[in-house]
Amino acid sequence: MNTKLFVGNLSFNTTENDLQDAFAAFGTVVETTIMMDRTTQRPRGFGFVTMATPEDAEKAIQNMNGKSIDGRALTVNAARPREERAGGGGGGGGERREYGRNRY
Repeated sequence: MNTKLFVGNLSFNTTENDLQDAFAAFGTVVETTIMMDRTTQRPRGFGFVTMATPEDAEKAIQNMNGKSIDGRALTVNAARPREERAGGGGGGGGERREYGRNRY
């Protein structure tokens, strides 16, 4: 069973390959992802590393949490499932009505 880890406080210069290389010392890395800002396409400063087994993930947490990469001390812990967010602003959804008439 794969285990996904949250990796925070990443330098904007850190690449997915850098994460792969750093975490590979503690087991098989299945996937690395650095989250990017939709608007600017720049890194957001955090990402995820998926390890092949829970044992590999635990070793990675123990050894990488607080370790410095590109001058930044990483925060590494087990990733939590993404929380459902309430519908954002902007309205929408369902039928659009204008002055009592359906508008298509």
